[in-house]
Amino acid sequence: MNEFIISLRETLEASLIIGIVITFLNKKNLHHLKKYAWQGLFAAILASLLVAIFFIIIQSNIHHEAYEKLFEALMMYLAAGFLSYMVIWMAKNTHIKQNLEDGIQQNTTQKAIFALVFFAVIREGFETVLFLFASFQTTKSFSYLGFFAGITIAAFLGYQIFALGKRVNIKSFFHVTSLLLIFMAAGMIAYGTHEMEEFLVKMNWLNEETIQRPYDILKPVKELPEPSWFYTQKSEKFYHWFHDKGAIGEFLKGFFGYNSNPNWIELILWILSLSGIFYLWKKSIESTQPKVN
Repeated sequence: MNEFIISLRETLEASLIIGIVITFLNKKNLHHLKKYAWQGLFAAILASLLVAIFFIIIQSNIHHEAYEKLFEALMMYLAAGFLSYMVIWMAKNTHIKQNLEDGIQQNTTQKAIFALVFFAVIREGFETVLFLFASFQTTKSFSYLGFFAGITIAAFLGYQIFALGKRVNIKSFFHVTSLLLIFMAAGMIAYGTHEMEEFLVKMNWLNEETIQRPYDILKPVKELPEPSWFYTQKSEKFYHWFHDKGAIGEFLKGFFGYNSNPNWIELILWILSLSGIFYLWKKSIESTQPKVN
């Protein structure tokens, strides 16, 4: 689910960017510059893939378990920060089309068109890599079906808007996905805090027995309890569906930052980040609406 929402949102933003640029060049009869816009797009995609490889190489070269937890925690915080900024920035900047067209109008050289598209799309590509990387660290799985489905649907919507002139309620789409991404960002902060706890414990800087937890429910058991309907077996233990390693709990963990035994700091940060990001997002939307006298 995470992969689908992230790839859908980011690919649609990239599709809108390239669609606006190509449409404007057609309108101004600057057809000879379109190939530089496409070159900028493909260069940005290639650069994004290189960033993904860079992250994978870094993680694969961390051979200390405690430092691996630290790296994952920092990546979670970084991804949550970028995700929060993106949601709030998109709510504030409602004139992206006009800004792109102004940028083209001021400079119509080959390099300018290439750079305009490249830097606009590479931002989306970097965010996609960072968010997907953080999501993978949380769930320890990756849905290729969700990832490619998101890309396909976003590309289809972009084609419908710019090639066929169909009207799509983009504003409502971004509002709905922004709400989902706010939950995802709060979840990343919570999971990052959980990984930071693991780092401190593995470095022997914190005693796990002394950690205060507001609740610790649905603990895994070695013998199947009755009734047994809501349990699945993993590694010689039985997990309740709502445990954070259970069938439903894994989804809630990856998407909402759910944990069946959080520490107090983790829980408080989840509540504060969720309410704080939502408040800033809501204020950003209200600031763009015309004031009624």
